[in-house]
Amino acid sequence: MFAYIVRRVVSGIILIIVMSLVTFLLFFASPIDPARFACGKNCSPALQEQTRKALGYDDPVFVQWGDFLKGVVQGRDYPSDPALRKTAPATIAHCPAPCLGYSKLSNDTVLNLVKNAFPVSLSLAIVAFIIWISGGIAFGVIAALKKGTIIDRGIVGISLVFFAFPTFFVGLFLYQFIAIQWQIVPIPNYVSIADGGFFTWLVGLLLPGLTLALFYMAGYVRMTRAFVLESMGEDYLRTANAKGLAPRKVLVKHSMRAALTPLVTMAGLDLASLVGGAIITETVFNYNGLGKLAVTAARNLDLPLTVGIVLLLATFVIMANIIVDVLYAFIDPRVRVG
Repeated sequence: MFAYIVRRVVSGIILIIVMSLVTFLLFFASPIDPARFACGKNCSPALQEQTRKALGYDDPVFVQWGDFLKGVVQGRDYPSDPALRKTAPATIAHCPAPCLGYSKLSNDTVLNLVKNAFPVSLSLAIVAFIIWISGGIAFGVIAALKKGTIIDRGIVGISLVFFAFPTFFVGLFLYQFIAIQWQIVPIPNYVSIADGGFFTWLVGLLLPGLTLALFYMAGYVRMTRAFVLESMGEDYLRTANAKGLAPRKVLVKHSMRAALTPLVTMAGLDLASLVGGAIITETVFNYNGLGKLAVTAARNLDLPLTVGIVLLLATFVIMANIIVDVLYAFIDPRVRVG
């Protein structure tokens, strides 16, 4: 098991390094001059050239990539050219490790900008994840056990309705009626646990979390139902029932264990992508998370911030994939042999 984990971690690190190179090639090898946008609208050619040297954009892409990797480990100073530090001390900015770059448009390091937005997106993803996993698996199992009944058809039908509705419609409906008109819950506003406590944090994330959870829950209801029904038709379950095992024990110990294997894979990857993918929901509820930050960076052509967010989210997805593989190995020991 230890060797399997080491192999997955090493392959994940290699994948992160390759992914960072591909990201640099896509963004900094494009025809867009990042120095022109970093310098601002009213920027003279001389000041634009100074900005290019200060941020290292005049170096080849592979040199910039090497400096970026070095900054992740050791940190960086901007301008990177020591000669420019003497002539333009006002532009000096220290980016501590792990340095993801420096945004001249925001006059701040990418790490600081991400630090402010990441807790919002992570909190939203966690609340949505708990709702859709608990609801999706529970309703999926009920639908499987009541196969062919009105309960089964009702659960599947309602899940399809929520799956068909766009996220912005569900979010606006919950915001307008649940929070504003009926005042069942307060108007959503993100407050960290450190500032307002657990209950205030949870209440502020309830509606946006439910908005995301309803969409994902619909898919998990159908997948859980299908996996449980498939496992219930296996020969070893017929044998367990023939031996007189309690139906609850057969369901929990045998059927659910077989059904959880693919669900764990889906859940881990969905959670990782959700951290930076809730752009519409964050916009509807005016939450300053990573999704909204990524949209702002793309709109302003802030390439360092865009690259930093892409690399961070891709790293998060790769790490989640490694964790899912390890959990997969615990659930199904046959995976360790591969």
